[in-house]
Amino acid sequence: MCKGLATLPATCLKSAKDIKHKISFLLHKQESQEVDQKQTKEKNEEAAVRVPTAAEVDKWKESFNNVMNSELGRAVFMSFLRSEFSQENMQFWLACEDFKITPACQLKKKAKSIYRQYVAQDSPNEVNLEGVTREETRQNVMSASPRCFDEAQRRIYLLMEKDSYRRFLHSKWILDLSQANASVVRKKPKSDCTAVATGQELAGCA
Repeated sequence: MCKGLATLPATCLKSAKDIKHKISFLLHKQESQEVDQKQTKEKNEEAAVRVPTAAEVDKWKESFNNVMNSELGRAVFMSFLRSEFSQENMQFWLACEDFKITPACQLKKKAKSIYRQYVAQDSPNEVNLEGVTREETRQNVMSASPRCFDEAQRRIYLLMEKDSYRRFLHSKWILDLSQANASVVRKKPKSDCTAVATGQELAGCA
């Protein structure tokens, strides 16, 4: 066995370096695999979302409220936010919605979890909040009422509406969905009853 750095033969030093490199490689490989798995999961979630109808897309164009009131709308908008690396805003909003229906015995624990994940400074998924709102939310979490995130949630909703939603309307997501629906309409088979260029209606056409 090799004992002490001073008395280590060159072969032992080389073996130690080789082991160190192998460990570093394995750790890096593990991290890469974890990132790949996370990206694959997100892609699978996006792929599972059905293509919305033209009526749904038109509805989303009318207002941000229509997007947020639609489960499919939220899923499509979440995909757009991921492309901008700002998905934490939707994640926080959804976490607040879930928090409102949390059993009373779990409120305190979940409130702290949401605060540490999204609201606290330098949190893993920190959302963009003013200092006053952040401090107010911190104090509210201490009481852990079902409405303790209301103001912070409202601020993030307005941020998404005024910022991300406007870009969403002009993004490839809406453009591609509109084009996809237009393509489906063009491919629909024509009716057996065809119009005649006489300006008169054909009897018997349903």
